[in-house]
Amino acid sequence: MLGELISLSVAISWTATALFADVASRRLGSLGLNVVRMGLSLLLLALTLWLTLGTPLPPMTNGGTWLWLCLSGFVGYVLGDYCLFQCYVLIGARFGQLLMTLSAPSAAITAWLLLGERLSTMAVVAGLVTLTGIAMSILSRKDGVGKLQLKLPMRGVLLGIGAGMGQGIGLVLSKVGMGCYTESLHDCGISDPSSWTAPDALLPIPVGVMMPFASTMIRAIVGLLGFVVAITLLNKQARIKLRQGAHDATARWCALGATLFGPFIGVSLSLMATLYTHAGIAQTIMAMTPVFILLPSWLLFRQRVTWMEVVGAMVSVVGVSLFFL
Repeated sequence: MLGELISLSVAISWTATALFADVASRRLGSLGLNVVRMGLSLLLLALTLWLTLGTPLPPMTNGGTWLWLCLSGFVGYVLGDYCLFQCYVLIGARFGQLLMTLSAPSAAITAWLLLGERLSTMAVVAGLVTLTGIAMSILSRKDGVGKLQLKLPMRGVLLGIGAGMGQGIGLVLSKVGMGCYTESLHDCGISDPSSWTAPDALLPIPVGVMMPFASTMIRAIVGLLGFVVAITLLNKQARIKLRQGAHDATARWCALGATLFGPFIGVSLSLMATLYTHAGIAQTIMAMTPVFILLPSWLLFRQRVTWMEVVGAMVSVVGVSLFFL
């Protein structure tokens, strides 16, 4: 039950971060927002690790841990989050989160290629159901007749697809990295990470519980470096927009909200959820974000939500759940 409750908290957290990021990305730009949220999340994670493990950096790691989690950070944060927040600018958080359900088939295919996990017939069916749900939401007929066509900008849809793939692939890479982290703890003489606590920590919490936060920090370090390089060398306009947004109180508060509920709470709890329940159950519950976000999108942004979009979001979530039957 604990794992399921954590997964539900993740879905709610990701709904909140999507709403905050929708506003902040339009005011700061996607690159600017990512620089801010990665920097803030590193400070929060460093403080958390120092209080609970006695060190601001992930303790007792090995080369394999850093290699796989750095790869995960690059794919999931630098590539995936850039696509996601740019997608928010073009098509909004509601459709962006819907396209994020593609993370499940992306993770299944990556696990098949990288880890040799079995890709069953049901997984193929699940992928098709997920795609059907997405299509129901983003396709329409003009005036109710004629051929189906995209009702969203193509570039926004492609960025949303990239975001979903980045999260799915990044999740598998994180799984490999956390496996290496567990081996490293064992090599350091910690046979039971779920009970070992750091003797010099102010608020000692077992290292096994804090391992997802330590893993998230490694990913966030790569994310911050990647976005700083991108905004410094590649995009002058993004730097200008970030400086302008620094004087915008709404942008600052929304960036803080996107940070707290995203890379700090949401991502860390998503990794923790897989430790306390089956990954399939966790992923299915966490995939409820496209459904959860519909009501606040209507209440806060007055976005028109059609019944077909509601059904499409539910079908896509059903498709995600089928991956784990």
